[in-house]
Amino acid sequence: MTKAEIITRIYEKVGFSKKDATDVVEATFDIIKGCLEKGDKVKISGFGNFVVNTKRPRKGRNPQTGDEIIIDGRKVLTFKASQIMKKSLNTMGSSSAIGAPDAPASE
Repeated sequence: MTKAEIITRIYEKVGFSKKDATDVVEATFDIIKGCLEKGDKVKISGFGNFVVNTKRPRKGRNPQTGDEIIIDGRKVLTFKASQIMKKSLNTMGSSSAIGAPDAPASE
């Protein structure tokens, strides 16, 4: 799903104008982005948590030459789904859901 599709769904579901729906989506993403840039955790109840983790510098190897190199530390964004979201994803009622095992053949 793209940002444009989110805007369209809000436009259709809530009845905002396209411009208002765009403003709401942009403002929401700007607020989330700003919080994450400050290092704050973003928790959306019933959906999940966005957290910025810091990876320390570490040793690695250049796969072509085998030379040892130092990989710089960096910040990474992680998302952990809430228990409600996990339950919702796993009880969709269809065995054709992503990651769901195939339904046993009836005999």
